[in-house]
Amino acid sequence: MRADLVPDDLWERVVPLLPPAPERRRRYPGRLRVPDRAALAGIMYVLRTGVAWRDVPAESVGCSGVTAWRRLRDWTEAGVWPRLHATLLTELRRAGLLDLDDCAVDGSHVRALKGGDHVGPSPVDRGRPGSKHHLIVDRLGTPLAVTLTGGNRHDVTQLLPLLDAVPPIRDLRGRPRRRPRRLYADRGYDIDKYRRLLWKRGIKPLIARRGVARGSGLGKVRWVVERAFARLHQFKRLRTRYERRADLHHGLLELACGIICLRRLRTAS
Repeated sequence: MRADLVPDDLWERVVPLLPPAPERRRRYPGRLRVPDRAALAGIMYVLRTGVAWRDVPAESVGCSGVTAWRRLRDWTEAGVWPRLHATLLTELRRAGLLDLDDCAVDGSHVRALKGGDHVGPSPVDRGRPGSKHHLIVDRLGTPLAVTLTGGNRHDVTQLLPLLDAVPPIRDLRGRPRRRPRRLYADRGYDIDKYRRLLWKRGIKPLIARRGVARGSGLGKVRWVVERAFARLHQFKRLRTRYERRADLHHGLLELACGIICLRRLRTAS
């Protein structure tokens, strides 16, 4: 197995979250189960390189693409990836590396070549089938939550579901936090109804107005979400959606967010 695909610090955080392996039959037990770390290496290989599952080099990775896909399916259904992301967010907050007062949101289109759930005609890609990634980040650009919808869904319709997707983030003391004090967004979110809904949640909306000359100054804070999308889409499997099952693509998104959080912990240590 290629050790560079699954670093020790990532594996130490993933292994407590994995569901127990099924017991082997005493009679006719079949082949030995591929180790979980090797299966995670296969998933990481596809996430980073973007190759098809059938093209995973089993000899160097230590796991076939079929096995990696099955383990991704099982672990996604078990909720491993959101729990990993939440665990790393808690570590960041306890280390003083999260700024939850100011957050920013945005959406990004990706093509969906094989169709499936949460796919729709993209208005920015000549109506081709696509999906949209919706992301909320803190003041430093750390991803707090990510959601997946069809490419024809308006960004503002996913504003509240995205806020609800932020997990409770614990600190060393006090209550967990999951709401920002101020939320920055571009003109795509300029609807007064949603401003009122944010105020009801105790969140101050700082949203650019349509028809107003540029230069509001919001970009000085909101640019971090664009940088977060650039980091997210460095994982080549996320630049174009190939998974027909929306939960599997979303699982890869959550895993990528967790890796970005882990990188931030490394740079600060």
